[in-house]
Amino acid sequence: MNRLILRILATLLSILAAFTVNSQTAQPKDTWTKVTSKNFTLVGNAGEKEIRQVATRLEQFRDVFTRLLSLAKFNSPVPTTVVVFKSMSSYKLFNPKNYDGYFQKGQDVNYITLTSNARKNPLALIYHEYVHFMLVNTAGNVPAWFNEGLAEYYSAFLIEDDRKVHVGALIPNHLRTLRQGKLYPLRTLLAVNHDSPEYDERTKSGMFYAQSWALVHYLMLGSNGQRVDQLGKYLQLIAANTPTEEAFKLAFQTEMESLEKELKKYVQSDTFRVQFATFHRKLEFDKEFKSSALSDAEAEAYLGDLLLHIHQLDAAQNRLQRALALDPQLTMAQASLGMVHIRQERFIEAKKVLGQAVAGQASNYLTHYFYAYALSKEGVGGFGVVSSYPAETVKIMRAQLRRAIELNPAYPESYALLAIVNIVAGEELDEAAELLKKVLKLSPSRQELVVELGQLYLRQEKFDLAIQTLQPLRNAQDRSLQKQAEIVIQSSERRKKQAAERILSRESEASDGTRREPRASVDNVDNQRAPHSESDQILEALRAVKTGEQRIQGTFVKLDCDGRGIAYFTIHASDRVHKIRAAVLDRVLFRTFVAGQPEMTCGVRKNPENVVVTYRPSTDPKDARARIDGDAVAVELVPPEFKLKK
Repeated sequence: MNRLILRILATLLSILAAFTVNSQTAQPKDTWTKVTSKNFTLVGNAGEKEIRQVATRLEQFRDVFTRLLSLAKFNSPVPTTVVVFKSMSSYKLFNPKNYDGYFQKGQDVNYITLTSNARKNPLALIYHEYVHFMLVNTAGNVPAWFNEGLAEYYSAFLIEDDRKVHVGALIPNHLRTLRQGKLYPLRTLLAVNHDSPEYDERTKSGMFYAQSWALVHYLMLGSNGQRVDQLGKYLQLIAANTPTEEAFKLAFQTEMESLEKELKKYVQSDTFRVQFATFHRKLEFDKEFKSSALSDAEAEAYLGDLLLHIHQLDAAQNRLQRALALDPQLTMAQASLGMVHIRQERFIEAKKVLGQAVAGQASNYLTHYFYAYALSKEGVGGFGVVSSYPAETVKIMRAQLRRAIELNPAYPESYALLAIVNIVAGEELDEAAELLKKVLKLSPSRQELVVELGQLYLRQEKFDLAIQTLQPLRNAQDRSLQKQAEIVIQSSERRKKQAAERILSRESEASDGTRREPRASVDNVDNQRAPHSESDQILEALRAVKTGEQRIQGTFVKLDCDGRGIAYFTIHASDRVHKIRAAVLDRVLFRTFVAGQPEMTCGVRKNPENVVVTYRPSTDPKDARARIDGDAVAVELVPPEFKLKK
């Protein structure tokens, strides 16, 4: 009897397994479509009609933005890819925070993701982030209040009949915040930067965001438009690193207190204007679009690359390997898989797959850039610090980067990496300076490279050029850049003075034949003061600790990364070992106050660094059991001798 039951059960299980397989194979397969517009590449498993509608809205928004805000520079060297999912369920694996849509910036490509059946319109958030992207592409010193205020102003973009545009519509939550709370003094609002406690890009809420929106709204639409030209002049002065108060007086021809009263009156008024524009011709772009079907391999490659950019490395690797199994010569998948291996610090595998990519007939500028990038990461310590490269490696990197530049002269990262290669090799330093200037022309927001250029001039003993280059950063919006520039300027001035004294001493020796010892009083005093002065400047430049945050200093010994894109910092501090989580590494502020560019890589640190870490303590009992202290906000690399003051 038992044997009969077992045979029956086995038969039932085999039938059930066959039914399951048949059910799986019977499911309709996703069809992936690619739509190419003038400024965007869109891919998705939504219907072609829905994808083209998204393309139309994004092109319309960009077109209106370029017409109504003529000060911006709109030809970005970084392309933007839009992924349109057919449903929230198909979107789920690529949307860890369960947003209705998001904008993910990248050095090689930006991603916009959304679903065609979202619970609410996701485009408001995407418009907000796209404004940030365009402003950063325009200038490197955009005030935080204008950056956020304009992004909120344009987030309410609406178009009817493809020709009637509404911009600057009322945002009820902001108006409620303004009328129920107390406005910041204008001087305080204008001084807010990314380190300020008022700034919180995660929620885009609170008085700072509401008042920034209201101030932009008033300057654009209030007082019968009399302040619009003044706003443009103010932004030009700020972009030229004019001090805030001086720029304000020159542009607005009034005191801050007077404009502050105007803003308060505007907020309390019963009428908020909306900017309307009706175009003679409809803003139609559909005829310019090109549609094509994506192969299964191409679809997997796009999804794998998206996962790479949202830091889900294991999932990205699986998708990209699947794409290459379907099409071993798919260059996009090879390049992305190479970058996954670089992030995993698996440089041998990265070089292998990227070597295949650059050898293929379909190689593009990114494959050559990524191959050089992989070579540059071999033997690099934490935060991207490297002391030397083998001569043969330098030769290969230069060849690959020059080929990348030849294929795409507008891509700034190729110039930047080639400059770094020259600086590390200690060769062709004049070319390195020209390369850095080229990057800054293509990407004005890369102001950290202004500091790199100043340091290069200091190294070449071109002291006046170093000071001249860094002088504008003394009024930068970023306090860290201010302090880094100040340190290099002071070093340049000190060494310039010492060089002049040495020349004077040699001239005196030549004239009277006597040897003079160096003036110890000058050099020794400078050398005694410099470390203390530099330490104080770094202390002032560290990210401010906001309410609900804590800060520790210690040795950064390890970064653990899991397959979900979550990372954990291990910090040996004086009191104990701390474990601090980073749900998304790109949202953690990284800074360095020593030579080299910040770079986070997973694993044990080959050269553990002295760091200051700011984090939000966790109150979750699960975190306590896992010995996780909280969530990382900022990780700042400081010199070995630097100590936080109690």
